[in-house]
Amino acid sequence: MIKIKAKKAFTPTKIPGADYVINHYVGCEHACSYCYAKFMCKWYNYGKWGSWVVVKENLPELVKKENVKGEVYMSSVSDPYQPIEKKIKLTRKVLENMNKKIKLSILTKSDLILRDLDVLKEFEDIEVGLTINSFDGKLKKEIEPFSPSNERRIEALKILNENGIKNYAFISPIIPNLVDVEELIKETRNFVNFYWFEFLNLKAGSKEFKEWLKKNYPESYDLISDKDKAEKYVREVVKIIKNGNISVKGICVHYPRLMMVK
Repeated sequence: MIKIKAKKAFTPTKIPGADYVINHYVGCEHACSYCYAKFMCKWYNYGKWGSWVVVKENLPELVKKENVKGEVYMSSVSDPYQPIEKKIKLTRKVLENMNKKIKLSILTKSDLILRDLDVLKEFEDIEVGLTINSFDGKLKKEIEPFSPSNERRIEALKILNENGIKNYAFISPIIPNLVDVEELIKETRNFVNFYWFEFLNLKAGSKEFKEWLKKNYPESYDLISDKDKAEKYVREVVKIIKNGNISVKGICVHYPRLMMVK
């Protein structure tokens, strides 16, 4: 854990659907091997991704002083409810001090967010997303070693819904043969307000993950790395999504001819 002092809480962003991001943590103990935020190691040279977390310990004080208009996304280079949060409660302190009129969107892989239901309910306009996929057993241990199970995340979505908090399922990363989009929709459609979908961005992931996928799941790698095959696969999955009769905010793909499908 590396403690630092930040200069400001909110940073303008080009992330779809958001105007600002807030990153009170940098780095993530979930240590997902495909994580796109690994590029932060260029500026935070503390070792292997997942082995360190930068803590901006003065963020709770900064959010008291700062106010922004537009939608705020929490977080883009970390998970606000990674394991360290259970101990130091920095996310909770930030939420407690934040102006409750701010439009806030939180994305996490952890059901720890349920601890803060009381604070979440104080916001006038808030949405909470849980990243879900089909990884379990040995596969999950290899690429998402320290995140809660998908079953716990799906249960968290259900509980958020029961408590009147707008929620969404972020189905990501979609990898051929490893993630069953149709089944995930069936499991969650009765208690999820809307969905985001994201296909694996092979270029944004690490070289190590790319090699791991190629070695262990060559068929999946072939489908996602070959341009024509990948686009065919994406169109097939998009058809399943559109036939699902669900509310979809966006479908993120990373191929020039498809890019963003809404």
